[in-house]
Amino acid sequence: MIPFSILDLSPIPKGATAAVALRNTLELAQHADGLGYKRYWLAEHHNMPGIASAATSIIIGHVAGGTKTIRVGSGGIMLPNHSPLVVAEQFGTLASLYPGRIDLGLGRAPGTDMMTARALRRDMEDSAEQFPQDVQELQNYFADAEPGQRIRAVPGSGLDVPIWLLGSSLFGAQLAAMLGLPFAFASHFAPDLMRQALDIYRSSFQASKQLDRPYAMLGANVLAADTDAQARRQFTSQQQSFINLRRGTPGQVPPPIDDIDAYWSPAEKAMVERSLAVSFVGSVDTIERGLAAFLDSLQPDELMITAHIYDQAARLRSIELIAQVRDDIAKAARAADKASHETAANIK
Repeated sequence: MIPFSILDLSPIPKGATAAVALRNTLELAQHADGLGYKRYWLAEHHNMPGIASAATSIIIGHVAGGTKTIRVGSGGIMLPNHSPLVVAEQFGTLASLYPGRIDLGLGRAPGTDMMTARALRRDMEDSAEQFPQDVQELQNYFADAEPGQRIRAVPGSGLDVPIWLLGSSLFGAQLAAMLGLPFAFASHFAPDLMRQALDIYRSSFQASKQLDRPYAMLGANVLAADTDAQARRQFTSQQQSFINLRRGTPGQVPPPIDDIDAYWSPAEKAMVERSLAVSFVGSVDTIERGLAAFLDSLQPDELMITAHIYDQAARLRSIELIAQVRDDIAKAARAADKASHETAANIK
């Protein structure tokens, strides 16, 4: 059974506030906890009117404190925006409060526009280029402290905080393979290099203390509803948000519309469809057919779903139906495996 997890950006619906978005995030995480999802990750974005997940580590603590068993983490912390020591202390604190439930996913993009990135980072010269060294520095802060070590993360030192590398290009795949870390590819918005990145990661992987074999997670936009038409209509909120971002006019998550073709130009439609190519939108049957083929083709170790949905009730319903899809796919896989073993036994 391939685990399903959730990536949440704490979307702010049009006319609402960040407080509403954060309450919605906790409610969705609690629902996911009861439905057997493996992880619930929060993203780091800044200066985005429609996204409330700027102070990511604080929201992780909020979600972890309101759930019971689901792992909670970052998808991800944009490491060049932060000192590795500060990140180690923050996640060491989270791991101390919620042992065995905290993940630290790291990215090297700013998570915002360049002007805001400059306000966050101050020094733009070497921040992204220092990413590999910063990852290793962060790993060292989580290791057991050495005698005479002058700088320690307290809390942090000696704690089990699994580090993941996130990426939308080949660089992240190469670095994750070299460091022996689990890798999450952002195929939900940058699918073009997905297969190549997976191949590089798997073929180049070097075992580490954290991981003895490659472990790859893929992102996918998945939105389920009771009918295909309902799901497609709900998905227009994400399509509009994507277009607005590309137009340079990001805003709060717009309500769904009946005719998306009246909203975008042919060029914008082509751009959105290419960027959101890894999307599964529809009823349980429709999504099950699409996802089963996708998982069978790429064989990820885990799937992380996301969707920019305007209506909270629709978000809750969507992850219920996707959990049903997950269970149906697992049941079909078990049945196929059993049939294969019975056939092999008969041949012998």
